[in-house]
Amino acid sequence: MVARITLLVGLLASSSYAFASIQQPSAFSARSTALRMSGGDAPLDLKPPAVLYEGAVAAGAAKAAGSFGKIFKLGIVSGAHIGFGAYLAIAIGGACPGIAAANPGLQKIIFGAFGLPFGLIMTLVTGGELFTGNTALVTAARMEGKTTTKALTKNWTASYLGNFVGSLFLAYLAFKSGTLGSGPAAAAIATAKCSLAWDVAFVRGILCNWLVCMAVYMASGCSTMVGKMTAVWFPISAFVALGLDHSVANMFIIPLGMLRGADVTIAEMFTRNLIPVTLGNIVGGALCVMAPFGMTMGKWFQKKDE
Repeated sequence: MVARITLLVGLLASSSYAFASIQQPSAFSARSTALRMSGGDAPLDLKPPAVLYEGAVAAGAAKAAGSFGKIFKLGIVSGAHIGFGAYLAIAIGGACPGIAAANPGLQKIIFGAFGLPFGLIMTLVTGGELFTGNTALVTAARMEGKTTTKALTKNWTASYLGNFVGSLFLAYLAFKSGTLGSGPAAAAIATAKCSLAWDVAFVRGILCNWLVCMAVYMASGCSTMVGKMTAVWFPISAFVALGLDHSVANMFIIPLGMLRGADVTIAEMFTRNLIPVTLGNIVGGALCVMAPFGMTMGKWFQKKDE
């Protein structure tokens, strides 16, 4: 008798579960139905190229419209974010001399993979103001007539100064924290960066921001966190592993190296690295990344009657 009752209860429970599964659509299905009924469409995981470019122009116009103070403050935050990325790269990739000696390629990808990608992700997700990315986005807005040269200059200046302040602040904190121990990586990297010929630093700046702005551009077209992280990780880890130069990252790396004993003066930091690298970053972001898309999907260099 007990066995029959147990069997009956089991059958009823199974039937109820099946009925509930059929009659009650999932939250995703309900949302999709609601979207169809309202005439809306679910957001695409990845925007098509033309829409991606339009979004970049709109983002650049919004950045250019911000006040100097707002851009400067968000620039400080982004400088710290990129600094954190460089900090982690030095702490991990710069602390494996055995791997560097036995397998230099592996050490380079370790240095690139752990650090700068997460710094840029923090900036993009939180709406920070990063000078290097702005060389692409705000330039696109200016060339499409969505902002003015004055607003572009304001944005670049405020974001650059803010990035510098944030990077310096984090460099000092990293130095005082003592977490890097007695490792020579920070000082060695700073010395190497300030020993480059001017033209070499300039070209490395072009190549670096070509990759950085491609990461920013691609991430802006992704609607999911996973998509943004994927878009950022490959180009950013690549530029670090290749040994290219990012002006904002160098605003952290060189001062940190100086605090840790690098024989580099403030004048050398600017004349031997930051100035040529910054100019190269501008060329990489504005011309190498945005110009081809602007001339094919936008209205760059077109006459008004075209």
